[in-house]
Amino acid sequence: MKLALSLRPVALASLLLAGGAVLAQPATYKIAYIDPLSGPFANVGELMLAHTRYAIDDINARGGLPGGQKMQLLQFDSKLSAQESQSALQAAIDQGARAIVTGGSGSSVVAALVQAVNRWNERNPGKELLVLNHSSIDPDLTGKSCSFWHFQTDANTAMKMKAIANYIKKTPDVKKVYLLNQDYAHGKQWASYGRQMVGLARPDVQFVGEALHPIGRVKDFSPYLANIKQSGADSVITGNWGQDMTLLLKAAGDAGYNLRYFNHSAGSVPGTVLAVSQARMGQLTWVAEWHPGQADVPKVDALAKAYKAKTQKDFLAPRIEMTPRILAAAIVKAGSTDASKIAKAMEDLTFESVVGPVRMRAEDHQLLLPQVVNTIAPVDGKAVKVGWEGTTYGFRTDAVYTGNELAQGTECKMVRPAQ
Repeated sequence: MKLALSLRPVALASLLLAGGAVLAQPATYKIAYIDPLSGPFANVGELMLAHTRYAIDDINARGGLPGGQKMQLLQFDSKLSAQESQSALQAAIDQGARAIVTGGSGSSVVAALVQAVNRWNERNPGKELLVLNHSSIDPDLTGKSCSFWHFQTDANTAMKMKAIANYIKKTPDVKKVYLLNQDYAHGKQWASYGRQMVGLARPDVQFVGEALHPIGRVKDFSPYLANIKQSGADSVITGNWGQDMTLLLKAAGDAGYNLRYFNHSAGSVPGTVLAVSQARMGQLTWVAEWHPGQADVPKVDALAKAYKAKTQKDFLAPRIEMTPRILAAAIVKAGSTDASKIAKAMEDLTFESVVGPVRMRAEDHQLLLPQVVNTIAPVDGKAVKVGWEGTTYGFRTDAVYTGNELAQGTECKMVRPAQ
């Protein structure tokens, strides 16, 4: 069943009591945003919040949910901590939240949040919550640790690395690779999949070193760069994002070290293009459902223009903006705001998004959506036509893959609630 991206306005009839009094407006459907709004990754959290808020405001402006019910966004600071996220979850529950939107706190934090929701739902039948995860992409979240209540709206690590490996297969100048990643679940996953998938695609590639570093705590990456240089690497597979990516690029530029970087989503984070332009060397290749300046995507272009006009900010992540829309489409399909019914309606939902049709796979709740391999590069008027972040650097499309082309098998054994 396909449902349009924008929900049509629902005509509301005036409901009168026998005595002529007007009934109260329907209660709001509350969505809790839980992600970092302070600390080293606050800019990432604010970006994701802005995308989420834009979609919810637009859904409400178009009539809201069936029966005239409106979505209400509550916001909480995860502080990049599993403990703080669970405290935020309890506060969200106390305020009547029915769904959680998250993803920017790292896979370890999101996994703990999903586990807490699982416990709550088991103990509170009829008051269940849903978790919509737009950016934490550890395959375990839709694999061996999958949950009926959790839905992932970004391609997972394995899917993104498959796209990168396919690209590296056709890039002969990548010969010696160093693995540098943040020391948490997803950083380790990115390194592991990089070694496996790139090694399979290019058996001739040498992996010349590997290191993990504390997430969000390294202020100077010079010592790590010295080790990479000593290894003779020409490329780095790194899952770094936010401050950890920009500081790595700065250290490499200061050292005059011209490296290729292969990453999952860093290019979409504010400051990354600026850091590449200031380093004036190095090539950062990353993968996402879309990149700014991409050709032949008129629906995204229109959305990006409308978003900029309303928020005065650049649009960067269609998957985050579409996450509340997928939820709303599932509510329409279910004809209910009951969490169990919404979850069942979301399974195998095909949704007409701005990047084309996407499908929520029922067996593991992994969204299948296109992925674009692209590289931050100087504007040349041909492959890169538009500069970004006030620089003369933008994004070059290298390869495009469908969700089905990148889909992986799953270890998920979904446990569904009794009928």
